[in-house]
Amino acid sequence: MLVDSSVWIPFLRGDRVVEVEILVQALSRSLPVWLAPPILQEVLQGADRPERFAKWDQILGELPLLVEPNPRVAAREAAQLYARCRWQGIKPRSANDCLIAIHAISNEIPLLHNDRDFELIARVEPRLMFLPSN
Repeated sequence: MLVDSSVWIPFLRGDRVVEVEILVQALSRSLPVWLAPPILQEVLQGADRPERFAKWDQILGELPLLVEPNPRVAAREAAQLYARCRWQGIKPRSANDCLIAIHAISNEIPLLHNDRDFELIARVEPRLMFLPSN
């Protein structure tokens, strides 16, 4: 599963929400848990001090990173997805969410999230898969 920052941030804060519980179970069972570059950026940029940045970077640094083989194609596909959303009257709050969706779609990996924008994006792009809890 690809885990969005909307789950990693509550996980790192110690919050108890359904999505965090799913993540904890996956980590405890050594199930595949992936990051994508924009997710890593979103989480790390939220650090409120250098020590926390270093700690989060170490924790997330142990996870595999989905890197698109052709970043230009991924950026173009994300931009097109964002535009398709707008054309249908949907405006995701973050263009990064479209890039994250493209990482999940192109790697055929379900996304674990707690962000309503992904549900809206999935109305436009049905190939975006979620874990059953979403």
